[in-house]
Amino acid sequence: MKYGSLIMEKKDYLTLKRILNFHRFYEDYAHKDALEQLGERIDRALVEDEKDMPDDVVRLNSTITVEFAQGTKQKFELVPSTRANLKENMVSVVSKLGASLVGLAVGDQIQFGFPSDVQSFKIVGVEQSHQLSSSFEV
Repeated sequence: MKYGSLIMEKKDYLTLKRILNFHRFYEDYAHKDALEQLGERIDRALVEDEKDMPDDVVRLNSTITVEFAQGTKQKFELVPSTRANLKENMVSVVSKLGASLVGLAVGDQIQFGFPSDVQSFKIVGVEQSHQLSSSFEV
């Protein structure tokens, strides 16, 4: 990890805690696994005030550019589950991919997928939208 640990902005930390609380009785095992992963990431993240956050850390509403091992690049936005839309490249933070990215930074590498089809990619860009998310979105 670029900064030695996961980094999370305080507002995102509180929003993600509420999301986890809202989804705690989820019956879908794929989502349960993603929620567990997200919970573990939140518990071990270094929580910072917005003014102390590096701009290259993946947060809610960030636009992330990743580069796969073969050189292909893909761009998507990390959003609350209510706004997720794969056709518009909006990935939910409670998905396996979204949960595995939150708190990482440009330069960090990740492996994602099923054991029979693991994809390796590197975060090469993070753009912050700085949009206000004052309402509770799940």
